Parts: sequence; structure tokens; C-alpha cells
Amino acid sequence: MDYQTIKNILFRFEPETAHHIAETVFEMLGFCPFCLEFLQKRYLIEDERLTQNLLGTTFKNPVGLAAGFDKNATMVKTLHALGFGYIEVGTITPKPQEGNPKPRLFRYPKYESLQNAMGFNNEGAAIIKERLKRIYPASFPIGVNIGKNKTTPQERALEDYKFLIQTFKDLSDYLVINISSPNTPNLRDLQNEQFIGELFAMAKEMTDTPILLKIAPDMSEKNAITLCQRAVESGASGIIATNTSIDYSLLPRAKNFGGISGRVIKEKSFSIFKAIAKELFGKTTLISVGGIDSAQEAYRRIKAGANLVQIYSAFIFQGPKLIKEINKGLIRLMQEDGFHSISEAVGADL
Repeated sequence: MDYQTIKNILFRFEPETAHHIAETVFEMLGFCPFCLEFLQKRYLIEDERLTQNLLGTTFKNPVGLAAGFDKNATMVKTLHALGFGYIEVGTITPKPQEGNPKPRLFRYPKYESLQNAMGFNNEGAAIIKERLKRIYPASFPIGVNIGKNKTTPQERALEDYKFLIQTFKDLSDYLVINISSPNTPNLRDLQNEQFIGELFAMAKEMTDTPILLKIAPDMSEKNAITLCQRAVESGASGIIATNTSIDYSLLPRAKNFGGISGRVIKEKSFSIFKAIAKELFGKTTLISVGGIDSAQEAYRRIKAGANLVQIYSAFIFQGPKLIKEINKGLIRLMQEDGFHSISEAVGADL
């Protein structure tokens, strides 16, 4: 059965129900070594020309899964077998959290875009910690995306991040500070220089595990650059740009809440990434995410300064063949430009 047939079946269900069905299947496949081996042979591309050593570990291909798909670290092994070079789980909060009222996830197939107002729904740090203990370390990098609980007041936000860093610093290859989701009230207010400085200064004292900052696409380029520079100066090991957008003008018939991802934020995401890369390329690890749906788009981000890229919405609309096509396409595009390794292509347009 090809992915188009599977998608036609899943898309008959409400988006969140379809996701739970996929999660159940993927979790079961993770316990079947034969199944994982079969999927790896079909989808996973590991090529020396795509290999990079970043953040103290080895990325055998540069295409990762963005946070938000595997919130509870239940699907990690299967997702890797489907082609991803690295997996980012979460967002994880200290306490279990149900998230926002349903419905909170919406598909726009015509635009290959999604809108979500999930609100960091996850099983909480204690349960996910035990799950990660069973799979980490893995043969591929695993990132953990962390955020504060909705009920934690702003003035105590640092305590949540401190607890999460302590919990997951030895169970991940890198951590991501998420203060850019639009679905936790006032969370984006923490995107300020003072909080960023305090947070990364604290983190630097706690662990050598690389910690990255994920930013929103809706701030001005000037503010985004200033914030990212502050993070790097304070000890951040990298920047992930960008999270979902609250620019509802991008998507016809969009809801007036939640964050938009997918094809319609492609240029908005690229624009802010490009501005950040001009200032920080060569100074830190840069990861681009937002509307990447082809090898050409991934290559554009890489040549603009991205060491790595991440996929989310396009994976839902196009399936695992997309990840294989991107990695194979990257090799072809690199060869056409005379590059022998992806490292040579990173930042080529700069």
C-alpha cells in the first residue's frame, strides 16, 4: 500500500485522531526489529557526502523531524527508519499537560499547511524520561524540546527550564529551549534579552549538553538577530528558525488562533532565517525549519547557512518518500555545484 492510499484513509479522520492512529502503529513498529530493518532499507539514506559532525555528535543526513510530531518520544525508532537523520521529541513540560481544548489541529491540504493550537500536550517529564532511557543513546542524534507548563507563572519560568535541563541533559544529544510557541499564553513574552541571558547562563553552569534556542517567525528581523546574538553570547550552541506563525493572512480561511506551519510560511521562515544566518553563520549551529517540502528548498536553506534542516507538515502531506527524495536530491544538487560534501555547500550563498 503506497502512502497516498494510507493518507486518503487517515485524512477521513479528524487530524488529531489520525495522528493517534499513526502514533499507535509507529510505536508498535518500534518493537519489531525486522520491520525497522525493512523500513531503513527502503527509506533511510546515510551517505558520507551528507555526514556532518555537529553539536558533539554525528548527523548521517541533515534532514530531521521537527518537534511537535513525536511529543512523547513513542515513535523515535520508526521515524528514524523512515529516513530522518535525527529526531527532535517534545515539547516536554515538567508536569503532564492536556493542552488546549479540542478541536485544536486543522489541515489545509490545498496549501499543504497545518494550523495547531495544541498547547504543549504531553505526558510530562517523568514518563518521557523513562521512555528515553530505553532508547538513548541511539545510532542517530535525538534532541529534546522543552517548555514551561501553562500553569507556571512567568516569574518562575526559569525553574521549569532548570528542572527540564537537569532531567534530560544526559538523555539527549541536544536540548531546545521553546519559548516561541504561540499556544501557551504569554510564552513568547519570554523572547527577551534579559530572560535569554539568564536562562543560558544558568544552563551553561548545569551541563555541557548543547542547548539551542528556537525562535518565532513573527518578530522583526532586527529583534530576531539581537535575540539570537544574545543567546549565543550567553552560551547557546545553536539557533532553530522558525516555529509556527501567527500571521493568519498567510492562509486563506485560517482560524484566528494557534500557529500555522507548512508551505504557506515558507518565505516568511526563510526570510528571517536568512537574516539570522548573515549575522551568525560560522559562529554557531543553525537549523532551518518552516515550509521545507523539497530537495530544492532544503538546499536553498543549506546554501543560506543552515547546517541542518527540519521537516514537519510536508512529512504529513507527502509521506516518508519525501525524506528519501530530499536526501537523494541534495546529493544530486551538490554534485551539480561541484561540492564533494554537504559541509562545502553550507553557507555557499554567503
